[in-house]
Parts: sequence; structure tokens; C-alpha cells
Amino acid sequence: MIYKVYYQESKDEIAVRENTKTMYIEANSEREVRLSLKNRQINIEFVQLLEGSYLEYEKNHKNFELSETR
Repeated sequence: MIYKVYYQESKDEIAVRENTKTMYIEANSEREVRLSLKNRQINIEFVQLLEGSYLEYEKNHKNFELSETR
């Protein structure tokens, strides 16, 4: 499954839409995504499962770069 993670680059940063970054991660569950990112110093706002036509739309986005959990 592919998840889109919305985050701020610093744990201390307040969530502001204009500063929100995204990354795409392949994992078996949202929990696996969050566990794989827990050592990074980022503020995770939201983790969204991508599927169907929304996933296809995101794949066509120029910034789509898929990462796997480690």
C-alpha cells in the first residue's frame, strides 16, 4: 500500500499549510509508516492511504517519489 505523509520539517514547527511538505511511502499499514519515521525530526500532520484514481493522480505528480519503510 502507498501512503502520503504530510509533515513539517521540524518537530517544533507549527503546522502551516504553506510550509507543509509531503512524502510517499510504501508500507503495510499506517502504523508501519509512523514507526519508520519516528526517528526523524519531523512533525507528522497526517498519513493518508492512497488508492484507486487518487493514487493514479498522485503518481502523475512531478514530485511523486516512492520510499519504502526500513
